[in-house]
Amino acid sequence: MLSIYFRGLGVNCLLPCMVTKNSSNNMAAEVKLHRIVYTLSALVLGLLVAASEPKDSGQTGPGVADDTTRQQGDLGNNIGLQDVVFIIQSQKYSYHADKAHQLRENIRQQAQDIQQEPPTVVVLHEEWKGRGAWTIFPFLPKISQTFGQRAAWVFFCEDDTAVKLLPLLHVLRKYDAKKELFLGRALVDQEATIIHHFAFHQNPGSFSYPDFSAGWALSAPLLNSLAKRWSEESHQGEFTIDLKHEIAMYIYDSGKGVRLTDVPQFCAGPQNDKDKCVTAFPTELPQCGDPVSEEAVFFAVKTCEKYHKDRVPVVKKTWGKQARHITYYSDKEDSTIPTVTTGVPNTERGHCGKAYAIIKQFDTKEDLKKMDWLVIADDDTLLSVPRLLRVLSCYDPSTPIFLGERYGYGLTRGEDSGYAYITGGGGMVFSRAGVRKLLSSSCGCPKDDSPDDMILGMCSEMTGVHLVHSQLFHQARPADYSKGYLSHQPPVSFHKHWNTDPYKVYNKYLLTDREKNKHTEL
Repeated sequence: MLSIYFRGLGVNCLLPCMVTKNSSNNMAAEVKLHRIVYTLSALVLGLLVAASEPKDSGQTGPGVADDTTRQQGDLGNNIGLQDVVFIIQSQKYSYHADKAHQLRENIRQQAQDIQQEPPTVVVLHEEWKGRGAWTIFPFLPKISQTFGQRAAWVFFCEDDTAVKLLPLLHVLRKYDAKKELFLGRALVDQEATIIHHFAFHQNPGSFSYPDFSAGWALSAPLLNSLAKRWSEESHQGEFTIDLKHEIAMYIYDSGKGVRLTDVPQFCAGPQNDKDKCVTAFPTELPQCGDPVSEEAVFFAVKTCEKYHKDRVPVVKKTWGKQARHITYYSDKEDSTIPTVTTGVPNTERGHCGKAYAIIKQFDTKEDLKKMDWLVIADDDTLLSVPRLLRVLSCYDPSTPIFLGERYGYGLTRGEDSGYAYITGGGGMVFSRAGVRKLLSSSCGCPKDDSPDDMILGMCSEMTGVHLVHSQLFHQARPADYSKGYLSHQPPVSFHKHWNTDPYKVYNKYLLTDREKNKHTEL
């Protein structure tokens, strides 16, 4: 899905918040405008980046800001647990909400074990229920108003982050909480990447951003300053692609703001010295019982005649071998693959008509009715089927779920603006109940070439389907992500064959030890 891959350019012209079949004319016009801007953006991207890139000396990166902000001794030695507010970046779906509650109770129990009053622990999706709460930005003023005057630090973490409470407090005491400070485990890009709008393209490693999995912190002065700035600015609809990078860029403010301070004790992934770590993040797949049966999952690959001899063979020689039930949906029948047609003509951009045709077949076709899960992938998506089956064991197909890598559009315009969506290239996973709920509504494709993932995201919002984010799904190539970010993941998917060898990517990142002997031809 080329249009999805380039959607991170931040073009503010795409879609209204909600779509029904009756709004097709407006949608068609806006999608057409998006295509024009998209094409122009791709052609002049180098000039745009050169003109807008923040000025940077190239002398900064992980550990450099740390040298200028960290002082010897305990500058914050009077800070106690009551001076730290924990915000868990949680999700509404029960599996993730339960993990957030467990982390909150663990933090409270650690405080009781040392006979201290527990700190304030906030479960994000319960405290602030707006559609864009997960993006943090529109709720900065409320976070500042609630905690900015009574806390020294606000510490953010994910529901899987493990926290050593007292050691974390000791680390925070080493930084001057009266200054504007931004703390985290520093990640840097391997190369200039489209998911970060090619920022710092001349020296990608010069800019660092926090690994949310390890936790990150804002001092109260910085929090209050950001909240004031956000309140005074106007915010147009933009894409949320990689929130951790976007937050760092906003705080950096084109060189006028604050850089991330790398904190070695904030950890995620394999560590040579685990004793130093005050936070940690699991490197294994979630354990929720036995993996889902191969018989319970249907894989649908979207392709077209153009890629029958190019992309489809990659799928068939890699992850397609592990999929018990897989069908290749194309604009032309080809018995050598084989492919089947949906009755929807091929489109150059979005594939909403094709995606909805697949979803309807999953709902109505007799031999598919017994299956619990539908996975829609592109023909240049690379998947680990065994890992996906393990991940799905944590979710209930009788509840309406839409799972994958979450992006957003227009969410920063206000507390309840815009919508989230599962980006198509990394794979879109639907529960049986989710499919039924989507199809029970009037929400659908304005045109066959509307962007399928975005329309499905909006329709999920309308119908009450749980949109669930997993960092194990990836819309882009491994080279587009920080090595540090990938170091603590057993990835489920990647996307794109551009400027890379898909077989090498599959072998290195997605082929499990158990499969390797079966794929000696790769």
